[in-house]
Amino acid sequence: MSDRSRLSVATGALLAILATVGYMLSPPSFDPPRLSQSQTFQSLPAQPAAEYRPVPHNAPIAVEEISVPVHGTTLTATIRSPRTPGRHPAMAFVQGSGRGDRGEFTSQATWLARAGVVTLTYDKRTVGYDFRHRDFGLLADDALRMVEVLRKRADVDPVRAGLWGVSEGSWVVPIAAARSVDVGFTVLVSSPNVSPVRQVAWALNEQLERLHAPADVRELLTKAMGGVGFNFLRYDSVPALKQLKKPVLALYGTMDPSIPFVESTQKLTSALGDAGNSDYTIRFLRGADHAMRIHGGAFTRGYLETMANWIIGLPGTARPPAGAQIAGATPVQRYEATDVPRAPWYAGTAVLGLALTLTAVGYVAAPVTEMVVRLRGRDLLPSAHSESWPAIRRRLRRMAWTGVALLASVLAFIMLIVLFSVNQAGAWPAVLSGWLIIRVLAVLMLVQEVTTVAAVVTAFRAGWEPGRWQRFTVATMLGGTALLLVTAAYYGLFGIPW
Repeated sequence: MSDRSRLSVATGALLAILATVGYMLSPPSFDPPRLSQSQTFQSLPAQPAAEYRPVPHNAPIAVEEISVPVHGTTLTATIRSPRTPGRHPAMAFVQGSGRGDRGEFTSQATWLARAGVVTLTYDKRTVGYDFRHRDFGLLADDALRMVEVLRKRADVDPVRAGLWGVSEGSWVVPIAAARSVDVGFTVLVSSPNVSPVRQVAWALNEQLERLHAPADVRELLTKAMGGVGFNFLRYDSVPALKQLKKPVLALYGTMDPSIPFVESTQKLTSALGDAGNSDYTIRFLRGADHAMRIHGGAFTRGYLETMANWIIGLPGTARPPAGAQIAGATPVQRYEATDVPRAPWYAGTAVLGLALTLTAVGYVAAPVTEMVVRLRGRDLLPSAHSESWPAIRRRLRRMAWTGVALLASVLAFIMLIVLFSVNQAGAWPAVLSGWLIIRVLAVLMLVQEVTTVAAVVTAFRAGWEPGRWQRFTVATMLGGTALLLVTAAYYGLFGIPW
């Protein structure tokens, strides 16, 4: 058998081993079942026309900026208030995920103020809130401070001062309302009512289905999610929802790709039932996305009017007509929102980070070692069979660049999927092309590892006597790549079929 044939056999055997190891090391597959369709949601009554009747929204308003001290920091807020005499209902806006600022609510806060509602928007805290650590209770305390500011105003009816929350904000608002009777009502927009990890996994699955992505793409992404150890991802919103005693308005869009709106509604109604609260109104708005807009543009028809009529009409609008607590366009949710299987200990964030760090150290150590040796005037080429080293060094460098390209392509691929999900854009050829590039790079790195090991073994047999620095370079580069290969195997990059 020729040397090339031996290398081909060795590569194929190692590929099969890595595929098997990846399968054996993997947690259970993420395979959300189909959601059984409830008759309730298949035949919703139409939204009562009185709820979205036109609302005059041309009254003059005053705009005021204030600073509100909260725990550990101070937040800037903008209050918009009608100049008309008397006390008005009031509402503070609570942001969704990310480092939101009050500017994102300017249009609807201004519209509502001109319609007769005092509105407060505020910058989200950055102290105690970041990508890894999210304390929803701390955010709820901030929201309560804003309600306190509103209730003290002479132009606000303190009984009708409430909170509005969208997406992540709808996990925050119920906590605040459960903590204080001062919250007179809550408006929940695109409220997930399932854990963050379930919501993200559901949205990811929907997007990948739309893009006709291979099943292995979903496995890679959900395995990555399962290894993330952020405590807030497992947050359960139901206990707070069960403590809501005041009127609730929940609004969902039928074109929202980000949340399982049917299950979210079921959890909300069940929790409110346990709380003995029948003062709730749930509306599905046709064509609305996660932000209650049409394809990211204008607000969907009836959104602002429904909200204004409900708030201004309180307490009379707290309980809708009999049989119309849930109404509007027909929502369609195909899959259940299920948990992503937790990653085993060896695939957790800490272990994965350690493996990638060791790989990076191996890749960086080689050129740094060579540079240091040269600066010290040492000879990199030992006398015995020194001609072997340049060829081995070239192989090591190519292997390192392939490893770096693989990591970069995986990160770019994940960012591409996230970008497609956020913008509800993208095409399946881009996903398939990106996945193919990742798989080809993984196999190329495997081939380079095998051929480099073979070159090193051949050199040793020919009498090569590497120096200490060369031994270190070879060991770190081959070892780092081996770690990367095992990591790639866990994430299914050597899985069969392709």
